[in-house]
Amino acid sequence: MEHILGEGWIIEPAGGSTGAAYYAQSNKKRLFLKRNSSPFLAVLSAQGIVPKLVWTKRLENGDVVTAQQWLEGKALNVEEMQHPKVATLLSKIHHSSELLDMLLRIEKTTVTPVNSLQMVKEIIEQNSQLNHSLLIRKIYKYLQKRVKVMPVNHTVVCHCDLNHHNWMLSEEGELYLIDWDNARVGDPAMDIGRILQSYIPVEDWEQWLNQYGLEYSYELMQRMHWYLLIDEIIGYAWAVQQKKDKEANYHYEELNQLLYQVNNWNL
Repeated sequence: MEHILGEGWIIEPAGGSTGAAYYAQSNKKRLFLKRNSSPFLAVLSAQGIVPKLVWTKRLENGDVVTAQQWLEGKALNVEEMQHPKVATLLSKIHHSSELLDMLLRIEKTTVTPVNSLQMVKEIIEQNSQLNHSLLIRKIYKYLQKRVKVMPVNHTVVCHCDLNHHNWMLSEEGELYLIDWDNARVGDPAMDIGRILQSYIPVEDWEQWLNQYGLEYSYELMQRMHWYLLIDEIIGYAWAVQQKKDKEANYHYEELNQLLYQVNNWNL
């Protein structure tokens, strides 16, 4: 990275699982560098959803390095996820035709209930612990029953990793949503369900949806819970495979809670 910026820069790894992100600092400037970011980043920057893209450079080996503004700020905590700004920004993302057009050019495919269920079916078949779990079998039966009536008329850009650590609030009060590596085109209920289930008390769901610009409905609750169950099975299978018992237990409890909600609310 040093030869891209020239002399006088201090470059440090920014962490993350890929090892492709760096912080760069000189006497006058600070940048966030990333190797092989998606072309999607330029559109996100133009719409103010991520910190401003400063430049993009292609290396001799074909890698592409992007530089973004390095802003002073912090990740949102769990309580701050209830702020109306979160609902407003997510709604802006979901209603952006520019983001949708760009991601469709890159991804080509859309997440659908049918291909999601097929992926889960393969995961269960390949994992003996899941295959012999009564809870997983109950959930898979429910997913199968509901898949044919899951509407997919309206698809949007979904972030698909709405952990509170990916929401950044700058010192100037600007809210950004970062880390778009998992973004897909699909049902907005995939994102909405994750926010509501993880961060918003059930009694406040209707108010949050109003802030987002959507009415609370039985159909939305069905779609949300269907995708949440898909998401938690995938997370549980990964944790089991990696022998991460604490994470596996967390996902298992989430699956129990979701199944309880599905049954109790007759979804």
